Amino acid sequence: MYGWLNVGSLLLGLAALIIPVIIIVRYKKTGNRNQSVLYTTSMCACALSLFFQICYNDHLVKIKDWSALSDTSEAVVSGALNLLLGTILFNIIALVICYSKKADRK
Repeated sequence: MYGWLNVGSLLLGLAALIIPVIIIVRYKKTGNRNQSVLYTTSMCACALSLFFQICYNDHLVKIKDWSALSDTSEAVVSGALNLLLGTILFNIIALVICYSKKADRK
């Protein structure tokens, strides 16, 4: 059952990174800037993805699987950092594209 936390974390992480791309595509097609729900969804998906990893690591501590923790901790930390920075960066890029003065002229 706890293995599903990793699957959920992966899917939510991908969603967090894909949603800003959807924002940009929808803006270019419709010109609609009011997509705050999607920005919020992207950040929430990122937060839930990281929370799932924390829960899985807590499970490993509870069952005292120290070898699994020591084997995966570096990858989990770097993956979490990349997910967080990527989500923030992609959302900032989407905000800049949707709200730039150059986009107002079109």
